[in-house]
Amino acid sequence: MTPASAPPAVVGVIGGGRMGAGIAQSFAAAGSSVAVVEHDAAAAAAAHDRITAGLRQVAERGGLGESAARESAARVTTVTSVAELPRDAGLVVEAVPEDVALKAGLLAAAEQAVGAECVLASNTSSLPVTELAAALSRPGRFLGMHFFNPVPVSALVELVTAPDTSEATLTAAIGWTRALGKQEILVKDSPGFASSRLGLALGLEAIRMVEEGVADPEAIDTAMRLGYRHPMGPLRLTDVVGLDVRLAIAEHLHTTLGERFAPPRLLREKVARGELGRKTGQGFYSWQ
Repeated sequence: MTPASAPPAVVGVIGGGRMGAGIAQSFAAAGSSVAVVEHDAAAAAAAHDRITAGLRQVAERGGLGESAARESAARVTTVTSVAELPRDAGLVVEAVPEDVALKAGLLAAAEQAVGAECVLASNTSSLPVTELAAALSRPGRFLGMHFFNPVPVSALVELVTAPDTSEATLTAAIGWTRALGKQEILVKDSPGFASSRLGLALGLEAIRMVEEGVADPEAIDTAMRLGYRHPMGPLRLTDVVGLDVRLAIAEHLHTTLGERFAPPRLLREKVARGELGRKTGQGFYSWQ
């Protein structure tokens, strides 16, 4: 059994949105120096503010002392190019939108920017890590590290291995996951991995039930919370994840796994209307 270890001294995170900021925050709180890459100075400043606010919230809840939160924030820097990633980074995590070409290009650029011993990881929730690995000259140093939202408080990290992922890379990733106080599960590369595939199946069926008038969203979610002890019902979770994100994953799994993952009409209609969930204020619930 792999013991918990210290996190990498230096970590790079590509993308400073909700997921990337959460990943950066978690490593900074664990003691890593973190460089976050965004596409321009305004986005980089927004990412830094997001991370600082997240650390402040943890301190307010008692999860970190105020001085520790300030020290963690001081360990976070931002850059506006993948080429500016620290050469001595031990780990670089890509956390940009679910687009194979975008992710592959950024990972290939990151590989050129860092040392040969750096582990590269993608936070993809459903895209094939084998295809992403094909863009790299050192695929043995690559794997999927699928964090869950919100990253600082979620206990799970799904580690997804491609055929070329080395044992040393996987062992390091397990140790770093545990150093963050999280639990890993190991999954071989397959469409939707384990978590997205199962979670999406439940979420899509819940949407079909709303579409068919079986029950309203609150009733369906209450059934799963109280009857099955889920901490959050599938429709509220869909709002938190984002209906557009769920639709993109469903379309990918529909293509690779068949009709059981066909997106419901109601999901497509809500996305077309801009009802994307919490981030837009309206999904299956109102978040105003």
